[in-house]
Amino acid sequence: MLKVTILGCGGSGGVPQIGGEDGRGWWGACDPANPLNRRTRSSILVEGAGAGRLLVDTGPDLRTQMLACGVPGADAILYTHDHADHVMGLDEIRILNRLAGRPLEAFGMERTLSILRQRFDYAFLPSTAPHFFRPAVEPVRLDPGETVEMAGHQVETFRQDHAVMDTLGLRIGAFAYSTDLVRLPPDSLARLHGLDTWVVGCFQRRPHKVHANLDQVLEWVDVLKPRRTVLTHMSPDLDHGWMRAHLPPGVEPGHDGMVLDLPG
Repeated sequence: MLKVTILGCGGSGGVPQIGGEDGRGWWGACDPANPLNRRTRSSILVEGAGAGRLLVDTGPDLRTQMLACGVPGADAILYTHDHADHVMGLDEIRILNRLAGRPLEAFGMERTLSILRQRFDYAFLPSTAPHFFRPAVEPVRLDPGETVEMAGHQVETFRQDHAVMDTLGLRIGAFAYSTDLVRLPPDSLARLHGLDTWVVGCFQRRPHKVHANLDQVLEWVDVLKPRRTVLTHMSPDLDHGWMRAHLPPGVEPGHDGMVLDLPG
């Protein structure tokens, strides 16, 4: 079995966002009484099927997410792109290094790894094992379209259009993850047929310049027909209860801590 944990399913500002009339957060259309509307920044953990733990992105909420979900460590990291809400928890890798007893492989596109090296140059220096007083990663460059072994998983990658840059989507067996995209190139869409479960970014109901909206995602689902589609990277525009009442069968909102079990 393959186990996927949604560590966080929020957009770049999370839900609630900082602000609100009382300073306790701006919820938008989301009902603050529903705990499933409380969203940290988007990230997942893939494990099982006789392989290790693959962490996808290290957002600013990483420490809180891993503690909340009871994650004891990670064996490798895949970065979808270099936007801050997906990378700014990189310093937490220091503790993951201590748990693993080694530097962690960090997979990503050339641009992503280059930006990470600029922002977190100290993480790319020789490791300080066994104490790891700074994070230590071993960068592994890949191009979209490659299939690469990561933490024992065979990961098929594909290109996504985020308008301002390309992002990396991934498929492992009958599972796929697509965050931060507004368009899917035809060759990438073709890689997503025959899915059991697709976790896909859906930012809001109305159109957005760099993120897919609900109508776009439903059009993709109509073409691909996965058994189950779980929405992620959601803004305060998307209330969990509203989505439960209005989404078609087979499509549902994700929530922080959600666990998906799939055939290996």
